[in-house]
Amino acid sequence: MKNYRRLFRFAMPYYRQLILSGVFMGIVTLLDVFRLSAIVPIVDRVFTNKPIMFTHGKLPAFVESLLNQLNILTPLKVLYFLLIIVPIALIIRAIFDFLQSYIMSDVGQKVIRDVRSLIYDKLQSLSLDYFTQKRSGELISRITNDVKLIENAVSYALTDLVYQSFQVICFAIVTFLINWKMALISILALPFVAVLMIVIGKTLRKLSKRSQEKMADINSLLVETFIGVRIVRAFCAEARELGRFRKQNQDYYRISMKSIKRMLILGNATELIGVAMALFIIFYSGRQVIEGALSFGAFALFMAALLSLIRPFKKLSQVNSIMQQAVAASSRIYEILDTSPSIQEKSQAQQLAGFKNNIVFQDVWFSYADQDILKGINLEVQKGQMLAIVGPSGVGKTTLVDLIPRFYDPKRGRILIDGIDIRELTLKSLRQQIGIVTQETILFNDTIRANILYGKPDASRQEIEEAAKQAYAHDFIEYLPLGYDTIIGDRGMKLSGGERQRIAIARALLKNPPILILDEATSQLDTESERIVQEALNRLIYGRTVFVVAHRLSTVKGAHLIVVLDRGRIVEQGNHQKLLTGNGLYQRLYQMQELEK
Repeated sequence: MKNYRRLFRFAMPYYRQLILSGVFMGIVTLLDVFRLSAIVPIVDRVFTNKPIMFTHGKLPAFVESLLNQLNILTPLKVLYFLLIIVPIALIIRAIFDFLQSYIMSDVGQKVIRDVRSLIYDKLQSLSLDYFTQKRSGELISRITNDVKLIENAVSYALTDLVYQSFQVICFAIVTFLINWKMALISILALPFVAVLMIVIGKTLRKLSKRSQEKMADINSLLVETFIGVRIVRAFCAEARELGRFRKQNQDYYRISMKSIKRMLILGNATELIGVAMALFIIFYSGRQVIEGALSFGAFALFMAALLSLIRPFKKLSQVNSIMQQAVAASSRIYEILDTSPSIQEKSQAQQLAGFKNNIVFQDVWFSYADQDILKGINLEVQKGQMLAIVGPSGVGKTTLVDLIPRFYDPKRGRILIDGIDIRELTLKSLRQQIGIVTQETILFNDTIRANILYGKPDASRQEIEEAAKQAYAHDFIEYLPLGYDTIIGDRGMKLSGGERQRIAIARALLKNPPILILDEATSQLDTESERIVQEALNRLIYGRTVFVVAHRLSTVKGAHLIVVLDRGRIVEQGNHQKLLTGNGLYQRLYQMQELEK
């Protein structure tokens, strides 16, 4: 029951609309009963001109009165009465049916909107370590495929659950009013249907979860191949990727067909049970019609009502199938919504108004999955200084600078800005003081202007162009057909590597942060692009406190302090000249790079 409560919690903000829709469904159901009941006077009074007769039980007073009136009217008057009242009832039914369908569809779309916003908002609040453990395609699947299943539950399954339940209740009442013994016999089919729904429903929930997980695998594969399309082409791996996709697609097909098979079995089994009971009732009540104890019209209404119960039961079995899929989807969605970010902001966190003095690392340790990456790091960087971090690959250089904006927190030790532990600061005020230019330039599929504005959304056109000029980007931007309004494509793929990097530098310049992190910002550029970008970086660096992660040691000769990391520890530190004479790791790395030229 808990799973169902959590599922429908998404729809609770719209309970007024749900109640109104339920009222409209009740009206539609009553009009359905009236429409069906018109069989009785048509058959008994119009076609055969015989009185309407019910065999068992006392009817409600208003029903008795109506039957008496119909029995004394001539067949022609009954026909005229029906020709007037039935079309009016059908028009009213159509209006209320439209209203309830529209309201439920509106609620379903609002739930989709809200759930997607909830998931995206939650993802934005989670720490970077969460995204290192999850695949992009899997998260996309949660927002698209899983949410769609919840819409099915709210818009369609919930509608059918209420509407078909009303139908079952009303048509059951009709059958009891006509002949309670036959109606009671009909109810004997319910336990068989209930058992089928429970047994098959449990299997459907498991299959649905596997289906959703398989769709996440497909989405992940698509994201990987689209991002890595150049590598796929370069290594002639199209057939291999097609094989991987076909396998995942085939697995999804097999799981889907297993679900469909069980849904069809449930629907058809429900219908067969209903038909079997109907055949039994025909035999039982046919004798009463022959004996004159039950009018043919009343018998026709009973059979119509009984057969009308079959469709709601079949629909309710489908509702159960949809609900099982939605419950599985909601559990996957709640996996995200229930996740707490590992980087928490304290309730009494203070604002960092600005950066004035220094940044200090005090005995900082960090680990991934119980593997120590940084071990006892002690550093002090004064305002306006440039710190370069060098060393072999995989020694924790990027991890070290990622601790400054609190993308991760140290396992031990602390980092101080102007004497304040950064864990005591609000994340927004901390990160507003920091600009980042990374090795892998992250740009968005938008205009150049919008990408530069990312650093300062309220900047003027003049500020944007000035930042671009300082980043040596203005000239090539002006050369583009739409200039600053040019759409640069997914991840900026319409631009060269050097151009993308200069846009990223312009973005950082516009933000104008006092603290700057450069994570191997020129390592993947050709010589000419590196020269231009390096000149732009020199302008960006001026007057700021800079942390540089560098692979090419020639780019950090001017750093005030260079620290050499090896196996998570600082093994050397000093300026370029001092480290060259130290006969240590820095000297060996520098000499190796000189030989490679």
